[in-house]
Amino acid sequence: MKRLLLGTCFLLLIMAVQAQLQPVRLRCEFRVDPLGVDVQRPGLSWELKSGKKNVGQSAYRILVADAPGLLSKEQGNIWDSRKINAEASVQVPYNGKPLQPGKKYYWKVMVWNEKNTASPFSSVASWQMGLLTDADWSGARWIAYEELPDSSVILPFAHGNGKKAWGQRKDVLPLFRKSFGIKKAVTSATVFISGLGQFEMSINGKKAGDHFLDPGWTQFSKKAQYVTFDVTKQLRRGENVIGVSLGNGFYYIPGERYRKLTGAYGYPKMIAKIRVQYKDGSEQTIVSDNSWSTAPSPVFFSSIYGGEDYDASKEKSGWDQKGYNDAGWKRAVVTTGPPKLVAQSAAPVKVMQVFNPVSKKELSKGVWVYDLGQNFSGIPSIKVSGKKGDTVRLRPAELINADGSANQKATGAPHYYTYVLKGTGIEEWQPRFTYYGFRYVQVEGATPHAGNTGLPVIKKLKGLHIRNSADEIGSFSCSNALFNKTNDLIRWAIRSNMVSVFTDCPHREKLGWLEETHLMGASVQYNYDIAALIKKVVHDMIDAQTPEGLIPDIAPEYVHFDGGFRDSPEWGSAGVIFPWYAFQWYGDTAILRDAYPMMKKYVHYLKGKAKGHILYFGLGDWFDLGPNRPGVSQLTPEGVTSTATYYYDLTILSKIARVLGYKSEVPFFEDWAQTVKMAFNKKFFNTITKQYATGSQAANAMALYMGLVEPRDRNAVVQNLVKDIRAHNNALTGGDVGYRYVLRALEDAGYSDVIYDMNNRSDVPGYGYQLAHGATALTESWAALPSVSNNHFMLGHLMEWFYSGLCGIRQAEGSVGFKAIEIRPHPVGSITHARAQYHSVYGLIEAGWKKEGRQFTVTVSIPPNTTATVYFPPGYDQQQRKIGSGTYSFTVKLK
Repeated sequence: MKRLLLGTCFLLLIMAVQAQLQPVRLRCEFRVDPLGVDVQRPGLSWELKSGKKNVGQSAYRILVADAPGLLSKEQGNIWDSRKINAEASVQVPYNGKPLQPGKKYYWKVMVWNEKNTASPFSSVASWQMGLLTDADWSGARWIAYEELPDSSVILPFAHGNGKKAWGQRKDVLPLFRKSFGIKKAVTSATVFISGLGQFEMSINGKKAGDHFLDPGWTQFSKKAQYVTFDVTKQLRRGENVIGVSLGNGFYYIPGERYRKLTGAYGYPKMIAKIRVQYKDGSEQTIVSDNSWSTAPSPVFFSSIYGGEDYDASKEKSGWDQKGYNDAGWKRAVVTTGPPKLVAQSAAPVKVMQVFNPVSKKELSKGVWVYDLGQNFSGIPSIKVSGKKGDTVRLRPAELINADGSANQKATGAPHYYTYVLKGTGIEEWQPRFTYYGFRYVQVEGATPHAGNTGLPVIKKLKGLHIRNSADEIGSFSCSNALFNKTNDLIRWAIRSNMVSVFTDCPHREKLGWLEETHLMGASVQYNYDIAALIKKVVHDMIDAQTPEGLIPDIAPEYVHFDGGFRDSPEWGSAGVIFPWYAFQWYGDTAILRDAYPMMKKYVHYLKGKAKGHILYFGLGDWFDLGPNRPGVSQLTPEGVTSTATYYYDLTILSKIARVLGYKSEVPFFEDWAQTVKMAFNKKFFNTITKQYATGSQAANAMALYMGLVEPRDRNAVVQNLVKDIRAHNNALTGGDVGYRYVLRALEDAGYSDVIYDMNNRSDVPGYGYQLAHGATALTESWAALPSVSNNHFMLGHLMEWFYSGLCGIRQAEGSVGFKAIEIRPHPVGSITHARAQYHSVYGLIEAGWKKEGRQFTVTVSIPPNTTATVYFPPGYDQQQRKIGSGTYSFTVKLK
């Protein structure tokens, strides 16, 4: 009996602990335990966990200390916020003592619930500051193997191959090494380092971290990013060696092989500071200068566009370890670099997945093609054996020709990787400073079968998928197999084009085309935690803006394209729209403050280009489906999409001015927007037919979504949009810009059944058509044309509907960070069940539904400190239910 009583008490205790409100998942600047924070007042966030329903936060207390032991004594010697009566738990600004560069800080938080009951303190989290000023680099210098003469600098880059007189412009890809001693017990060791265009660093022969293509790409004439590594565990007493190898990246693009651009900021270079802290309180600093040694690396060619070549017979064994004799090396050259260094705050690019071949085929002696089964961004990796000097060439491709050979016609040719063997057993190699989009790998000069061919033998080949390592925070599934495959199709395009910028494709261009950021923003944000990456991309736009106010179509802007390819409002307006969307999703006002001057400058630029408040330039609804080959908008006249976007910018700016407290500017932007609206409707709206311009899907949908339609005409315009779609036998016509707004307008008006009919098919160009033609990633054209990219970021707008429409996870009007949630599922067609989850800044939101006969069941999970309204589809015996946090299941019946 006593055992039973004790067991019951223990169970009740566990239940009480689980039900208690607990702060969890602490983040600083949206990252868990980040290194290299260079914000003077970083934002601190946390989520809440509780086994009870209807739980909220009424107050919090934050402790920050410079030693974790102090926090165990409830002492915050750097900041003790005391009890703050507020629900805030997202990007709460640090407000303690001035933070010191390079120093590590520890913090925890406790909260009070809606009944003023206190929680225990959270577990301890941390962040380490970066280097905030030039002085914090302690005299570190940019160093190089050699300097590029000023006469050979090519800025801005040339589009294409450039001038023949420039020649091949080969450069040395260097190694750097520095030996230093450790004589005492170490408490911590941090490396702050940048290497341009890309770098890899090792300590005592072991690579630091697992990053790929560090640092992220920036406008190098203005800034470069540095990366922070904790190398405490890699140091040892006695001699230690730091080794750095460099690739060209976008800093230097040589004049060989395929290149979208040709240009040069300078030859590869690096800068570093190593800070070692000892247990006795003393410090040691090692910085890059001319005492470092340098020599050519075995990488004898590297191009972000053309590929990479490596001669293993020229490896310098042990070069980054103690005892190596570097007498044959030369001293590094001290040089100059970008004028500003900032911390790399976004998640790094990493190898995220490995693909093994699903088949292989011999084309001729020594030529084999491997099929990895998936089109992805990445690099091949090989294990090979052979004689010294044997050469293997790897040629990646998205598609194959009729004879089975690699097809690079639409993706940039030639791009390949060359490996020269050293002849010492089984050798393993992969490229380090470039990548491509591919499914197939054509191997030349080797065979997978040992025999008497005299060729080197490929022991293993695999594909390494690389992308930005942002956490995957969303998932979707439903009873419709085509929609599940479509979701995967779009997801692979997102994954393949999410590096340090959002690229259009992972091969031919690798450029940050900006329209994708806001048109595909919600689709990406439902799936990945990109808050930190967004801040980087927004600052890329700030850096790219011209003195006149133009935000170019790409950022960073390495090349100046012509016409609409440099100046298109649907692209440049990302500078206004994307930060606003980011604020709505993540509650970060800092990004609005940073971007606000850029935004104002840009709309004034547009005003100067307008004629009667109408803009008549740009690419329009790029790649829409018209009678001709896709390209510049065919169905929607010039000026419709650009002016609608211009108006949308102004409405957003009025909202941002209100959020930031610039009250006098709110009516200014509201009046300006009204003027543009009147001009737009006068120019493009037919008051008789209730159509905009040609009545294209894009024209009517953009006018609806962006609020250009007067309330009295809204229903008529919606009906015209639906009528056009039905008249096209439910086929889509909208392109890169327009189709997102077609889906938004239809969903908002309650026509998800039309969305279903448009996309639940494979007989006309669209997602199903691409899948039916063998695509494994979203393609550049609706018709999956082999003459364009077959792994492209644009056109993936349907994914947003999977979450917001079909499963119904939406944010209430005026809410920020999904503080107020709507669950508004749209059961359509023959779909019997659907489920999605999205991990917001407040916690996990889940929504699922199923139809069984006359019953409709909705299951939802709402995180603490938020509320939700569940809306049931029309025709059922209930309309809505308001709920707080917790997990719920509701069943309603047809009337």
